[in-house]
Amino acid sequence: MKIGIIACETFERGLEEIIRDDPDIVHKEYLEFGLHEYPENLKKTVIEKVNSLEGKVDAVLLGYGICNSLRDITAQMTVPTIQLVGDDCIGVLITPQEYDRERKICAGTMYHTPYFAKMNRDWFERKVREQMPNYEELGLDLDWYLQKMFEGYSRVLFIDDGLGEMEPFEALSRQFAAELHLRYERRCGTLELLTDGLARTKELARGVDDES
Repeated sequence: MKIGIIACETFERGLEEIIRDDPDIVHKEYLEFGLHEYPENLKKTVIEKVNSLEGKVDAVLLGYGICNSLRDITAQMTVPTIQLVGDDCIGVLITPQEYDRERKICAGTMYHTPYFAKMNRDWFERKVREQMPNYEELGLDLDWYLQKMFEGYSRVLFIDDGLGEMEPFEALSRQFAAELHLRYERRCGTLELLTDGLARTKELARGVDDES
């Protein structure tokens, strides 16, 4: 059995734990976070990456939430492909049911997985430089940008993925919340849906083998 993984880098930490030493994984590629901001580019990139594995793998696990633009995308794949259950990476890491519950508790939530906590302010600084290269000349600063971006938010919710070494990530998340004057909360996540996705991918690959 030959399994390929094409995934957003937000899932790398969890997937690497699940696929550790798995001989069935013959290809894995983590794509840069942020492609979802350009839905057509995301769709085009994902299709090309998966289809490039035709003849090399039996099935592919697509490590993305549905992200709206990826709904029903497997119909355009030339390789049997399994999608994760969940609208986005947060829905996958806490389950769609818990995601709905958290959104009802507080609609204005910034969700921090270890990946997002590690990005901290640096990612946002890169974004503002891309969108307004001369923002400093205009008398603007990153604090102003972040305050505008998170206007209407009231909390940062840190998600413990259960993989250990949480202290550095939590410290960054707490700092981010403090700088934006948001309350800080934490909860546990789960790798259940990632594990399920890999299991379904292997089941699909077995079916392909049986037909051939």
